[in-house]
Parts: sequence; structure tokens; C-alpha cells
Amino acid sequence: VKSWADAFGGELYSIVTKYSGSLLLQKKYKDVEPTLKIKEVDGLELVKKFSEQMESMLRRKVEAVERLVEAAEDADLNHEYNSSLEFDYYNSVLINEKDENDNYVELGDEFILEPNEHFNNLLVNTTYSDIQLPTNVYNKDPDILNGVYMSEALNPIFVDNFERDPTLTWQYFGSSTGFFRLYPGIKWLPDENGVISFDCRNRGWYIQAATSPKDIVIIVDVSGSMKGLRMTIAKHTIVTILDTLGENDFVNIIAYNDYVHFIEPCFKGILVQADRDNREHFKQLVDELQAKGVGTVNKALTESFKILREVREDAGQGGLCNQAIMLITDGAVEDYEAVFEKYNWPDRKVRVFTYLIGREVTFAPNVKWIACNNKGYYTQISTLADVQENVMEYLHVLSRPMVINHDHDIIWTEAYMDSALFASQAQSLLLMTTVAMPVFSKKNETRSHGILLGVVGSDVPLRELLKLAPRYKLGVHGYAFLNTNNGYILSHPDLRPLYKEGKKLKPKPNYNSVDLSEVEWEDQDEILRTAMINGETGYLSMDVKVPVDKGRRVLFLTNDYFFTDISGTPFSLGVVLSRGHGEYILLGNTSVEEGLHDLLQPDLSLANEWIYCITDIDPDHRKLSQLEAVIRFLTGEEADLECDEELVQEVLFDAVVTAPMEAYWTTLALNMSTETEADVEMAFLGTRAGLMRSVLYVGSEKISNR
Repeated sequence: VKSWADAFGGELYSIVTKYSGSLLLQKKYKDVEPTLKIKEVDGLELVKKFSEQMESMLRRKVEAVERLVEAAEDADLNHEYNSSLEFDYYNSVLINEKDENDNYVELGDEFILEPNEHFNNLLVNTTYSDIQLPTNVYNKDPDILNGVYMSEALNPIFVDNFERDPTLTWQYFGSSTGFFRLYPGIKWLPDENGVISFDCRNRGWYIQAATSPKDIVIIVDVSGSMKGLRMTIAKHTIVTILDTLGENDFVNIIAYNDYVHFIEPCFKGILVQADRDNREHFKQLVDELQAKGVGTVNKALTESFKILREVREDAGQGGLCNQAIMLITDGAVEDYEAVFEKYNWPDRKVRVFTYLIGREVTFAPNVKWIACNNKGYYTQISTLADVQENVMEYLHVLSRPMVINHDHDIIWTEAYMDSALFASQAQSLLLMTTVAMPVFSKKNETRSHGILLGVVGSDVPLRELLKLAPRYKLGVHGYAFLNTNNGYILSHPDLRPLYKEGKKLKPKPNYNSVDLSEVEWEDQDEILRTAMINGETGYLSMDVKVPVDKGRRVLFLTNDYFFTDISGTPFSLGVVLSRGHGEYILLGNTSVEEGLHDLLQPDLSLANEWIYCITDIDPDHRKLSQLEAVIRFLTGEEADLECDEELVQEVLFDAVVTAPMEAYWTTLALNMSTETEADVEMAFLGTRAGLMRSVLYVGSEKISNR
């Protein structure tokens, strides 16, 4: 058996070396060795450089948003509210719609839409924005008309921003009255029931920008009187409040009747981060609540104040900002003044919001008194339809101090798929982060009320960010990844956010809250994770196992991790280099004339997904392949092409060194008799600069693997 194996192996080896020409290739590289420079890669240097480039790219996005905020605030300052304003605007659902007489419908004038590659080939209008409204908002409400009229001032800014920074994608303004102004304008399609459920005020970016981080305890009355519809409304109210919370908020839920119980006993006496998993967990438990017994609110209030006080005084816990109690009940009778006196007066550090459930008004004065004496807000919710609007009110109260001080905090969201924003069109699923900023009323007469006009935002595709850390600088197994200060991944080669359901790809429910420790699982002591969450700069090495070939094989590697923060954002960048693969970089020097001659050979191609030249910004360049772009850059035909000179230099070097292969392969192909020893069909080579060459040894009709 051994001699068979040796014979078989020897035979295979000689065929492969002969037809691939690998020995010639080695010799050619050996010949040029004296002229080469070999440079060690400094990982920390690299990660800092990438981080600075990312920071400047993200800063441009922030500047675009700041210009919009300024324009919106000025427009509001100069706008007199007019309750009988008549104004026709482009409604994104009605545009281009005609009635039976072939006239455009009201609010639906002609709106020119053209496909645009920069926006995934969607039909858009890059000169105007248009307005989207959820179904439950009346499109000619005076508040809406005034807001839309006032925000027309943003159109020129949208266009100007896009001209200054062509990498910008969607820019938008979400108003506190419920309309959403989107640039570039698109046609919005209702869902199959004809409903438009998208309400910008429920989106994470809106809520995060409109309020600061908060610690919230929700207290719900589950006494016997809450049975039936009241309980249903109360549950819906809790779920709606939970939906307004995010990664930076902390929460717990207490249900009370004769005694107080935390609906999740494991969370007794603490607050938990309101991330997706915890919110979903709470929603399931809320759904199981049942009404019975007699309600005593005091114990529940006492318990809540204690938790909040503990979190406040025990430094470094909770949201470190706002604290509130949400009281959901159908009436309060007993004497609760003592509780507030003991725990919340005179500082009133905790706001108390009260939601009176049902149509009864007997207890309204008591419930209102609780809110008004604790810097809160009182609403009565008598039907399920009222829930959304009434819950949203608390955000305005919490954002008041920010408005009065004019703190324009810039917020960045965790990664999400833009398909949510455009559920109306099937989008290629891209991971995005949104940069957003609140817009306040600057009018002197209402300044002390703290009126929030809305939120301005823009999307940043994470793919654009990672283009700044190109693969060729990181070696074969190297990669770059980004995470947030909550430990969640923004982008990582092992993050697989989609799963297949039948033929369709769908996002996994928790795709945007996958923790770094779930993909870099070798980091058992969380050294890497902790350092990156704290935004430190540093270095760490680990032994890792890397799956290749879609998980069919595993490699054992030693990886060096280099990380730093991206200043001005809550993000950190990590760069991974594998020992033996990414430690050194080879620099060849070849003249353009020599290299160009060899680049023009027919069987040569470049990795099209790599960026040798930036072709996706200028519309005239979009039709070029990377190889065509490189050639035009080198011949000077397109003076305004921006290319990565280092990478182009490497390509030229590789083109010259590998050129003799073509002649070698051609000679072999000519001398091949029809009944050669084996069916060798094709030979190909790839270099680290993404250059590929290939040769066919048989007629293309004979290839077994298409």
C-alpha cells in the first residue's frame, strides 16, 4: 500500500508542478529578491491610522447633521405658527398618483424618480426630499402643515451636504408631530393591508437622540379592579414603554396587589440593561400577568425609590442621568405622601409619570397629584389606540432639561439593517449605523418649556467604514472589526446576521446585539472586550481556531489583536494580524511602462471587490471595472480618478514578475497531445495584490466544472 501511495503521490506532484508552473513562479520571485524591500507591519501604527481615517469620515457625517440641525432651528425661529395654513407638499405615498380624471391627487404631484446606484438602484429624486406620515396621523393637521412648511428649508441643505460628501446616504428629519422628511425623495408603498406603520418617533435613533440615558422602574397595578380591558391596555402600555428603551437605559418591572412582586424574580432589587434580550423577556412575562386581590401602591413605590437610590449612589451603575418611575394604575386611594416625603422630596431626583387606565375619573385628581408633585406627567389612557401617543409624552418631559440647556448630544446607534427603514422596498440588506441629533425650539417665549421639534439623522453604511481598513494591508487571515461601548459588534467577519427561511434571507432577531465575546470566544477572561469597551488603545495576542472553507476545516493560528477607539464616537476598532501571514509586507518597485505592458495581457484580472480605485462616487466612473480603472489611472486618461497608489504599485510588480507564466503555459498547451497523462483543464495563479492569471488547456466546451 505504501508503494502505491508513494507512486500515486509522486505522479500527482509531477503533473501538478508541470502544468501549474509553480517552480518557474518561485524562480521568478527569487530573481527579483535583491530589488525588494521587506517591511515589518506595525499593528498599533496601522490601527491608529485606520481609526483616524474613520474618525474623519464620521466627522464629515456629523458636520452634515449639524448643518441640518442649525437650518431646522433657524427655520423654526423665523416661522410664525399659522393654524389655517394651506400648503401642498410631496406626500411620499401619494406622489405620482392620479384620480379617475387623470389629474394628480391632492399632495400627490408629479415627482420625478430615477434609479441611482448610490442608493442601491432604488428610484429616488436627488433634488427634493418628500414626506412620509404614519396612517394614524392626519396629513393636513395644522401642526403637520406648519412643521412641513417650516422644514422645507432643509431641502437645499440636503442637496448641498450630498454634493460636499458624496459618500452620504439617506438624510432625514423626524418631527415630534409624526412626519418624516426623507432625502433623497422616494415613493413609499403601504403594506398589504394598506397601512403605513412606520412612525419615525418609535425608531431607536429618534428616541436615543431625544432623551438622555435613563433608569426606569415600571410599576403596574394588578389588583382585581384591573381585570379585562384595563389589564389589556396596561400590558400594551408597558410594552410600548419598553419599546422606547435601548442599550443605554436600565429598567425593571414591579407588579403589585396585596404584596409587591418583581415580575422576574431573578432581577429582584436591581435594574437591568434594557437590551433586546431583556426587553423581550419582560414582554413575555408581562403577557402572563393576571389581575387579582387589592392594590397597595405604597410598598411598590418604596421598593422602586430604594432601587433607584441604590443605583444613583453606587457610582458607575445605571444610566447615570435621568431616573423615573412609571406608575400604571386605575386609581390610587391610600395616603402616599409620606413615601414621597421620605424618598423624593425636596430634591425630586426621580420623576414620577402616572398613567390612569380606564374611563373612570374619580381617582384622576389623586393620580395627577402624584405626577405633578414629582416633576412628572399625567395621562389618562382609556382605549388601546391612545397608548402610543400618551407614552410618547414622557420623552418630551425627560428631554426638557437638554432642550433648556441646548445640549445637542450627537448619538450613534448600534448596527441595524436598513430594510426596516424601507420596508416598502426589498433592499439589499446592509448594516448601518445612524448618527442623529435633536432639534430644539430656540424661540425665547417657549424656551423654558423645552420644546423638542424632532431629530435629524443620517445613515452610515458600515461597509463604507470598513473600506478604510483594506484587506491587502492585513495579510491572509487578517481582518478588522468594530464594536460599540456596550460590547456589541457593529461589524465582524464572523457576524452572520441573516438566516435562510425557505428561499428568503431574514435577519436574526438579535442580530444587532451580538456580543464581542460570542465571536472572539477565545477571549475567556474578557481582557480584549473590557479594554475595547473602555476605549483603550493596546495590544493582545491569543491562540485561535479559525474555520475555513465554510467550516469544513479548522486552522490553529496565533493572532495579534491591536485596538483603539474612534474618537468622537462610542465605537472601537480592532485589527487582527496572524503570525506568519500578516507580519511583513513586500514592496516591489516597477516602472509604470514596464508594468502597464504586462497588465494589458488578455488572461489577467483583478479582484473586483477590492478597491484599487474609487469608482462608486463619480457617475462617469461607475461603469469601469477595477482593472479598467487602474489602467486609465496609469495612462493618465482619467486625471480625476483616486487610486490607492501603494496597492497599484504592488499590482504592477506582480504583473511583471508573473508575466513569463503566460508563455510557459502557452507552450505547454501547444505541445499537449490529445491523450495526455491526465485531464488537466486549467491553470491559474493569484497574488497577494489581488491579481489573477489563468490559462485553459482544453477547449472551453470540455471544462467539467463550469
